[in-house]
Amino acid sequence: MSDNVMPLSGVRVIDFTQVMLGPCCTQMLGDFGADVIKIERPGAGDLSRSFYGDLSEAAMNNAVFASLNRNKRSVALDTKSGKGRQAVLDLVRTADVVVDNFRAGVMDRLGFGYDALSRINPQIICASGTGFGPTGPYAHKGGQDVLAQAMTGVMEKTQDPSIPKSIYPTTLCDYSAGMHLVQGILAALLMREKTGKGQKVGVSLYDSMIAMQMQEAAQWSKHREVLNWAAMPLTGVFNTTDGAIVIVGAFKPNPLQDICTALEIEDLSAAYPTLADQRANKPFLQQTFRAAIAANSSAYWLERLEAVDLLCAPVRSLGEALDDEQTAVNGMLCPIAHPVLGDITLVGSPVHLSDAPLAVRHLPPRLGEHTDAVLQNVAQMLKAEAAE
Repeated sequence: MSDNVMPLSGVRVIDFTQVMLGPCCTQMLGDFGADVIKIERPGAGDLSRSFYGDLSEAAMNNAVFASLNRNKRSVALDTKSGKGRQAVLDLVRTADVVVDNFRAGVMDRLGFGYDALSRINPQIICASGTGFGPTGPYAHKGGQDVLAQAMTGVMEKTQDPSIPKSIYPTTLCDYSAGMHLVQGILAALLMREKTGKGQKVGVSLYDSMIAMQMQEAAQWSKHREVLNWAAMPLTGVFNTTDGAIVIVGAFKPNPLQDICTALEIEDLSAAYPTLADQRANKPFLQQTFRAAIAANSSAYWLERLEAVDLLCAPVRSLGEALDDEQTAVNGMLCPIAHPVLGDITLVGSPVHLSDAPLAVRHLPPRLGEHTDAVLQNVAQMLKAEAAE
């Protein structure tokens, strides 16, 4: 797919981001066709490049970095030097969007905040992803996915009070905030079409996790009642003879009766007819399910549960999910051949546009790979503009 027919063709993004929140945002913008120019520190680059703890070329082009940085070009600049600072300002003159995920105030201290950049390019959109927002008591606190889980109530909830609280093992907050940042940038681009002016876009890990709990928050605000979907009495994860399955006992007139039918046990729905009854007797119900399910295989129970139209699924590893035919059919596998990393399969885009399918226009870049080409192009653009 050529750049000129992509949704964001002609949009230039100056990308100061690193690690996860920002890079997953700018990668999606690149997947949509934006020209994403990644600004990296000479000799070190994005923090994800040092995932293995060394700065050899092989280590710096690792799978973690590659997973978040396709469809970008890398420019290595010392932004604290006069030459590097001027190069950034020249880039901004030719750009539409500047994205960062530094702590609040860092871009201003570097001289690249919205007020400074909008003076040289009134149409610029400055998008920032922070830990806690630009102001307030936590504004300058270091933001990180696990901290956001802890401080927003996400980590506090467990399926059962007997289960120790733990860290969610996938970067839930980073990805959620990154996608909110994409939404904000797209909305700002649309608004610029109406007003001709740029603006600031801000998201935070903290806000994204609060927003993800909108149902729970409303229930707590109105009734002071904890809404915990994982703790529902007929829902759980149960070991089988060869693995584990999950059952969601909801969205049916009498899910308890259907579970008992599927598990070939006595119908308990007459004894525990209401949700309140089932909640009060959750330990007994869960133990009854657990004992029955432990006697046979995952395939056996899934077939029986699906026969009575209960929501159920096997508990699988990521490797099993990646090998599933559905993953390939959905276009979620993106194999590339990298000159340093070698062959690797990246995760594709979860957003599928019928007229603009995902295309890898730029491989995950080597550090500073495009510095000369990008800066020469910027110089030519500014020269042509001055001549008009």
